[in-house]
Parts: sequence; structure tokens; C-alpha cells
Amino acid sequence: MAHSHFEEIADFDAVTLSRLYGRGELSPVEATKAALARIETCNSSVNAYCHIAEESALESARKSEQRWLAKAPLSPIDGVPSSIKDLTKVAGMPLRSGSLTSNTELAKENAPFTERMQEAGAVILGKTTTPEFGWKGVTDSRLTGITTNPWDTRRTAGGSSGGAAAAAALNMGVLHQGSDAGGSIRIPGGFCGVFGIKPTFGFVPQWPASAMTTLSHLGPMTRTVSDSLLMMDAVAHPDVRDWYSDRRFNGNWADIPERTFNNLKVAYSPTLGYVQVDPAVRQCIDAAVARLAELGAQVEEIDPGFKDPAEVFSTLWFAGAGKVISGMNEAERELLDPGFRHIAEQGMRIDIVDYMRAVDARAELGMHMQQFHQQYDLLVTPTLPITAFEAGRDTAKDQQTYWMEWTQFSYPFNLTQQPAATLPCGQVDGLPVGLHVIAAKGNDALVLKTCHQLEKFFESEWLQRPLMKPA
Repeated sequence: MAHSHFEEIADFDAVTLSRLYGRGELSPVEATKAALARIETCNSSVNAYCHIAEESALESARKSEQRWLAKAPLSPIDGVPSSIKDLTKVAGMPLRSGSLTSNTELAKENAPFTERMQEAGAVILGKTTTPEFGWKGVTDSRLTGITTNPWDTRRTAGGSSGGAAAAAALNMGVLHQGSDAGGSIRIPGGFCGVFGIKPTFGFVPQWPASAMTTLSHLGPMTRTVSDSLLMMDAVAHPDVRDWYSDRRFNGNWADIPERTFNNLKVAYSPTLGYVQVDPAVRQCIDAAVARLAELGAQVEEIDPGFKDPAEVFSTLWFAGAGKVISGMNEAERELLDPGFRHIAEQGMRIDIVDYMRAVDARAELGMHMQQFHQQYDLLVTPTLPITAFEAGRDTAKDQQTYWMEWTQFSYPFNLTQQPAATLPCGQVDGLPVGLHVIAAKGNDALVLKTCHQLEKFFESEWLQRPLMKPA
């Protein structure tokens, strides 16, 4: 097969691959070889994958090819090249969680997410990079090094699903799993110009449980909204191993009817009332929101009316980190990312009464947002107040101490467990900007369909891809 043909196949999305497989015009083996070739070309530049499973991927692809030839695919994503973040178990692959403290043994079982993807026939290419235990909003670790942004490799991909976002932007595989306990799908999605959704907590099962427990959501990261809908059909099913996974969606996500924007009530909050936003980013978001109004939505500029819940979030987050290191000896703690160790040790000192106060404050915020959504169908904000900054650092500015200081748009909605997505809506100086779309708990369909409609309007204007592949 000519190299240029491989390049073309590697650019297809899941919807296209599925159609071509069904017509017998393309094989899952060809698509998997094309994805592996793209990884070989691009991965050294961005460090998106920390483990590539070429042999098992090709074996899965050959089995998928037989199913398509027999006109018996397991699902529309049968044979579609995919990845799993290295915080999630894949049987036969290492689970390193970005940490030198982890062991190199191969996982003996699949996490529910992996299992559902494999039951749908997806081809797992390997594991994508994460900071240690997914602890921060950028992706680097002592174990795997720095993951960079495909649009400008001097800059960060964001985190903690930075590997998944960089892989999605370059189509090193088509469907990618992210996890998000404070913005870890939406931050890198915003910085790398890909779509990502943190579904309502309870739709996508997570086992073993995240250290951040009920803050953490698993979800798809893809170049297109349609591909994420196909992925949701595969993975959004309860699993007995996760007793929080209790939400079911009737019917298929991919078949959610298109909605008109007439009578859609949208609250646009450019700053949430407390975030300093880069003026060029603000301009980009204003233009995207103007599109919503042009399409018939009733847009009102209004803040949701809560104070920055950074302290509430940090209490719960640091406590989760404390739990991770509580069983480690000093030699193991010496191996940790110093920033992670710092917050974990703070977490171990949190008073139980203060912790319970944070739990109460979280419930108040959740109630506040449920009441807010009685009046507004959607809340839209920027995904991030800035574009991607220099790789290899945790914060955008020297005077910032914690990653939460530049991600104020994302973590409130982990506290509230609402569906929240980032949709690429433009660029500033060649770097992507994301629109953050949030709905009431359980109303993921509205988020996905709104993003799907908007994507069509943004696409023609800016959706070129990062040019990090052979000319």
C-alpha cells in the first residue's frame, strides 16, 4: 500500500471507517496499520503513547475483518483503532499510572471501559500518557517524560488526559478514553483542539475506583462529536463492579434526534464571575456564542452565581491524593512527583470535620446548579481562560502554585457531576480555543447534540489539523 494511501486512511473518523468497512472498501487491518504508522511518525514529537501494543492490535483487527466480511460486526466501532489512558486497566498491558512507584506487571483483567470497547470490537492500540495518578492539568511525569501539544510542541497538551488529546488531534487512533476529576478531559481537549465530554457521573462505570472517587468521570475524546456518540453507545452501560454506575440511556446515543435551537435557553458566563480571561480567548468565545444566538437560541449573558469553589475542591482533591500515598514508605514517596507529594501530604493532614464541611458545600453547589438549570437549558463558558502555555511546567504563571489556579472553569462541574464538554471553536495565534458546554445532571444528550450542531458551523472556518506528519 502506498504511503500516501496510509496517510489518507489514518485521517478517517470512526463514522467513515464504519461505512467503508460495511461496504467492503476498507479493512480494519488496513486502518489499524495506518494508525500504527501514524503513531510511528508522530509519537516521538508529542509523547502521546506510553505503551504501543502492535501485535495484539493487529490480531484484534484481523478478527474484526472476519466479522465485517461475514456481515456480522459487533457494533459500528468494530475494528476502529482506539486507545485507553494509562490509569485504566487493559488485560495484557502494563498499568503504570505515570508513576515510578507502580510495578511493571501486566494487568490480568480489563476495566469496564476497556471491556465495553472490546465487546464493541474496537481495536486497542495501546495506552496514552498521564501525569502521575492523573494529579494535574498538564501531562508530564518522571516515568514517561513530557507530553506536548501537536499544534506547537513547545507547549503543553494539557492534562491529565494529555496523551489522549494529542493522539486524538493527530488521529493516532480514532477513539480515545479520557478521565476527568477536575477538568482532565476538557483541559487537554481545549488546548489540543479536540472534542471531549465528561458525561454525567454514573453513566460510564469506573473500576477500580479513582483516588478522587466521586469527582472522577470517564469519557470519550475524539476529533468529532459523532465519534463520541458512537463511543458513548459502547461504554455508557452500568457495571456491577462500580456501584455508582446507575444511569441508563434509553436507545442509542448516536440516534439522538437533531434539535433546533429555537426556545433553547442558554446562559453565557464569560468569566463565571471570578475568572480572568485572556481578551483574545474571550473574543473567540464571544463569536462562538453569537453563533448560538444566530441559530435561534435565546442567549443571556449571566453568571451562574456561585463563588469560586477552589477551597472545597482542593479539600476533596488533596484528601484523595493523601489516600494514594498513605500506604507508601519513604523510599516510595521519594519517587513521586514533588508537586503530587506536596498536595498528598497536605491531604493527609485534613481534619475530618473540615472534609465533611467540604462535602456539605459540594452538595450546596450541586443544588444551586440544579436550580439554575430550571431556568436555563445550557450554561456556556470558555473551556480555559488561556491557550496552551510552555510545556514542562505545572502552571501558566510563576506566581501560581497549583494547577487549579488556571482551570477555574472546569473543576466546579466535577463537584456538581454535570455533563460538560469542550468543543473546538476557533484559534488564537494558531492555538486552539474550546467552548465549554454544560447542562443539568443527566442531560448529556442536550450537550452532545448542541455540540454536534455547532461543530458543523465551526468546521469550515477553522478545523484544519495540526500539520505534524510527513509532507
